[in-house]
Amino acid sequence: MPLPASPASGLCEAQGLVKRLPITLESDDRRVIVRPFIMGPDRVASLFARLDTLPDAEVDATLAHVRAQYESRHDDLLATFTEHYDAGAALVGFCSNWGLPKRLLAGAYLTMEYSVDSAALFNPSLVAMPDQSGVAPGALRVVMSLRATGEGHVSSIVFHTGTITRDGDVKLDPPAKNLTRAKMSLPRLYSRTTFQQRLEELKLPIALSGRVIDALPDPFDLPQLHTIIQEFKRETNPEHLETLATFTAIEQIAATNYRVHLDARDQLNELVIFPLGKEESRGIEDLRLVRFVDDGGQVTYYGTYTAYDGTRTVPKMLVTTEFKTFEVFSMNGEAALNKGMALFPRKINGKYVLCSRIDGENLYIATSDTLHYWPTATQIMQPIEPWEFMQLGNCGSPIETPEGWLLLTHGVGPMRSYSIGAILLDLEDPTKVIGHLAAPLIVPDEDEREGYVPNVVYTCGLLEHGGKLYVPYAQADKRTGLAVIELAELMAKLTRSPVAALAR
Repeated sequence: MPLPASPASGLCEAQGLVKRLPITLESDDRRVIVRPFIMGPDRVASLFARLDTLPDAEVDATLAHVRAQYESRHDDLLATFTEHYDAGAALVGFCSNWGLPKRLLAGAYLTMEYSVDSAALFNPSLVAMPDQSGVAPGALRVVMSLRATGEGHVSSIVFHTGTITRDGDVKLDPPAKNLTRAKMSLPRLYSRTTFQQRLEELKLPIALSGRVIDALPDPFDLPQLHTIIQEFKRETNPEHLETLATFTAIEQIAATNYRVHLDARDQLNELVIFPLGKEESRGIEDLRLVRFVDDGGQVTYYGTYTAYDGTRTVPKMLVTTEFKTFEVFSMNGEAALNKGMALFPRKINGKYVLCSRIDGENLYIATSDTLHYWPTATQIMQPIEPWEFMQLGNCGSPIETPEGWLLLTHGVGPMRSYSIGAILLDLEDPTKVIGHLAAPLIVPDEDEREGYVPNVVYTCGLLEHGGKLYVPYAQADKRTGLAVIELAELMAKLTRSPVAALAR
């Protein structure tokens, strides 16, 4: 049987390693959420003026029609209408004696449906679920995160759940009919002590950050912080640019940190984590989930992702232990740059470790005492083979094996064709590459190359179970498939692969 080959580059996959499963996750226009549709103060004021003249009978009839059309598609729709009316009224300083039906109708006008994955459902990562109760012996409950992209190319995070059976088959749960947006936990309060520790971790000037901390109540919220920062800025000589920049940085750090939660009655595969912070207003991209075990055996799930505001990218991290409550914070430092940061699943020599592509072209390893601040990184590999000459990056967090850290990579070749490869890193010193496949593991075949971005295969994280690697992978930035690789066969090829070529 001929090996799958990339039509764009003519490359063949490594001999006999990859088995594609008959599983494909496609975008579905019917999967919708509700989000604000607030066009600005002038438009809101005009809307409210028109509604003010609408007779009560027509208000009731219009609202009844809206409820009949949309209420079965969304949970707590009336609460959403109330929230959006309050936001619109606050925006224009609107006060009235409107009854509840008119306020709800106003909120309906300030609401829109959004099809979260109408454009694409791609760039997945796969981890074991924290709760394995009730699972058959030898089986494993799993969760797959995916990047969902809809109107305006705004990306969010969605989840699919399923089970790897004892026999190694994969059975995904039916996708949720109704979706729910993750809700920001309120009030959004900050502890002075915790915030001060965070500022110290980020190496901000102690004298300046200390002045801010001392002026804050405990706890404090963002408006209080903003007021104090503005006062300090007014008192600062405009020529002291570094001081002004520090005050701005303190406020930005608080603004990029938040907590969201899934209501207890909702299921994980119903959840959509939609952009909330200003720095991610144009998308949450490429979540790389990893099941992290600390030195005491405590399990935490971390997910690095890229926040995009339409102009710049900011690396951020999502943290959860049970996939119900999620903490979100920004990653900072000279090594927290570009896209594609993937955390190792445990500390090495007492430090957190991540793989990244900070210059957009080569592979790097960074270490840190904290998850928040990454000061330096070491380049460990550059593109070697023709299929990766344009760019080399990781494909999610590595898998620990007795022979070393197995890291899947992505390479960009001719015609912007993406392929998935593999390297092996030393267990104690992951800056040392000890194995490398010259041929890629997965290249886009004829059925996978067409889509939003042609000739691309890509993953953000794989899972090992029962001696097999389960690799969910995006196809042409449009849909997602799943492949299985025998770990022992791959490791045999990696440990026999010459490393001398890395120096060329």
